[in-house]
Amino acid sequence: MKNLNQQLKIRNVVNNTLKQVFGSLIFATILFTSCNPDDDGTSSTIQYVPDAEAFSALKDQALENVTQTFQFNSDDGNITLTSEAGVQININGDCLTLNGNEITGQVDIEFVELFEKGNMLATNKPTMGKLPNGDKALLISGGEFFIEATQNGNQLATNCDIQMVIPASLTGGPDTAMTLWEGQIDNEDNLTWEELLPAVGEGEVFVEANSYYAFLDFGWTNVDRFYSDTRPKTPIQVQPPAGYTNLNSAVYLSYDGEAPALAYLDTYDDATSIFSEHYGQYQLV
Repeated sequence: MKNLNQQLKIRNVVNNTLKQVFGSLIFATILFTSCNPDDDGTSSTIQYVPDAEAFSALKDQALENVTQTFQFNSDDGNITLTSEAGVQININGDCLTLNGNEITGQVDIEFVELFEKGNMLATNKPTMGKLPNGDKALLISGGEFFIEATQNGNQLATNCDIQMVIPASLTGGPDTAMTLWEGQIDNEDNLTWEELLPAVGEGEVFVEANSYYAFLDFGWTNVDRFYSDTRPKTPIQVQPPAGYTNLNSAVYLSYDGEAPALAYLDTYDDATSIFSEHYGQYQLV
C-alpha cells in the first residue's frame, strides 16, 4: 500500500508539471490560430500548422520586435546608452575596431534585453546552462542580453570591456550567487549558456546596492545561476498535437512563482513524436 501511495503521489505531481509544459506549448499553438469566415458570414476558428520556415520566421520576428537600436560617434570616447528597461550600457568608442584597426565615425548598436519568460519563449532564448560534464540544467536569470556594434554593416570588435548596469529589481532583487554566462547558438538556432570565468579574464558580474554590474563583450550574455532544489527530479516527455514536430514547434517548461527561468525540452523522437530531455533535471513540483 505504501508503494502504491508513492506511485499515485508521483503520478499526480507529474500530471501537474505536464499541465505547465502544455501551457507553454499552447502558447505556440495559439500563435498559429486564425479565424476563417464561413459561408453564412460567421467566423470559425481553424488551426494553422506552420512549416519549418514559418516557425523560424516567427522566432526571427519576435527577436526583431524586442531589438533596440542606438547610434553614436566613436570619436566621443566613453558613451552611456540607456535601454527601455533602464539598463545602462557603457561603451568606449576609442576601443572599437574593424579587422583589428581602430575606427572613427558613426557606430550602430543593436541591443536586446530579455527579462520576461514570455519573450524568452517567443525568441527561443531559454535559460539552459551547460554543466561541467556537458549536460544542461535550468538557470535562474538576472537578464539575457545581446549587444552588437556595426559600422556600414560591418561587425565591430572592442579592445575594452563593455559595462552594463542592470537594475536587479527587474528580476526580483539582487542575488550575490549570480555569475556571467556567454550564449552559444548552434546550427539549429538553439542557445546554450556557458559560464564565463573571471579568473581567466572572460568577464565578471557583481552586485552593488540594487544593481548588477557586468563587464562583458559583444554577443549574447546572461546574468545567471543554476536553479537549486533538492526535491526529486525526473525526465519529462511531451507529445504535441498532430502535425507538430521539432521542425515547426518547440516545448518549454516554466515553473510558476519562480524568478525568470525557462527550461527547454531539447530532444525529439521521430518514431514516437515525443519531446523530452535526457538529463533528468526537471523538478517534480
